[in-house]
Amino acid sequence: MTSPDRTGTARTWWDRRVGTALIYLLVVVAVAAAVFGVAAAVFGRGEELAPLAPGATPTRLPVGEIGGDDVRELRFPQAVRGYRMAEVDWVLDRLATELDRAATDREQLRARLVELEAQHTTTTTKDGPR
Repeated sequence: MTSPDRTGTARTWWDRRVGTALIYLLVVVAVAAAVFGVAAAVFGRGEELAPLAPGATPTRLPVGEIGGDDVRELRFPQAVRGYRMAEVDWVLDRLATELDRAATDREQLRARLVELEAQHTTTTTKDGPR
């Protein structure tokens, strides 16, 4: 099917400019599909991460007592579908503060216990055994 234009020249059903635009459109769609395919292959399709093996953890803590500084130094590995760093940091700061407070309370109680035991020993020694 051809139709003459204003100059009288016969043209086909598609114009060169329209054909170029269609080719560009097809290339853009093909590139978008390729990017989507790569992203789906790399990031997955929304399934949950596989759980860690029992007893396995990517984060290390000291074997003995854990203090506030130990919690402050914790850093969790971040994955593609990771966590909100600000929330985890807030929780770690709060835990570290509570651990420091508990350690301070424990030391004060131990000092008070030693003081009371010394008073008891002094009272027992002065009065004699009961």
